[in-house]
Amino acid sequence: MTFERAGTESPASQPAAAGRREQPIAAIPDAVRADVEVLWSYHDMKHELHACDVGVGLGSHDLGVAVIAVRLFREGVFPRVVFTGANAPTTVARFPRGEAVHYAEYARENGVPSTAILVEPTARNTAENITFTRELLAKNDVRVQSLVLMSRPYQQRRAFATCKKVWPEVEVLCASLPLGLDEYVVSIGDARRVIDMLVGDTQRITVYAKLGFAIAQEVPSAVQAAFGRLVRAGYTSRLVPDDPA
Repeated sequence: MTFERAGTESPASQPAAAGRREQPIAAIPDAVRADVEVLWSYHDMKHELHACDVGVGLGSHDLGVAVIAVRLFREGVFPRVVFTGANAPTTVARFPRGEAVHYAEYARENGVPSTAILVEPTARNTAENITFTRELLAKNDVRVQSLVLMSRPYQQRRAFATCKKVWPEVEVLCASLPLGLDEYVVSIGDARRVIDMLVGDTQRITVYAKLGFAIAQEVPSAVQAAFGRLVRAGYTSRLVPDDPA
């Protein structure tokens, strides 16, 4: 059984866009657009979805994770979903009760029965998301051979690499709310924030593999070049030390 990638919703229909302040620039600057598009495409794993044992929604500032989880549950891609995540400085104002808790509330309000939802409210990074989710599923006697990992679009590749490191025996498919780059930037409302996050996640593909946090992923030369130009253009707020020691 194969499930097509769902059609794109307009940004206005997304909960993430509601009440968005208009001060930040919600458009990719022309000078960096080509490089941003390279990174955006790289992080999309382009997985073909099929029925899996469970869905896992990774907490973040983006309610789109819960939106795609509800949609895929309704389509029968998985019979149960785990929402995982505590808070970060970038999410506590938006989700004061915790990322996973707010995601679960959204899912219940949109037709997912409580019996199909598990909440993991303590994870503070992607490795903890996966580790704590695995423990929660085992505690609830849920056997997992395959899962759909749902995240922000630009987090797919890093989430995949982390999951395969922490939980290597499980089949992992990645999914996000299917918005194009420009639609996603509008839904978030801040182009610089999105570009900074793209640059940061690209760097983490290499750094986290070196540190043993994730499996190694190929980084094509075009991606490396685009990353370097964006760093030189000043999109550096989400970079981590190459050598934390």
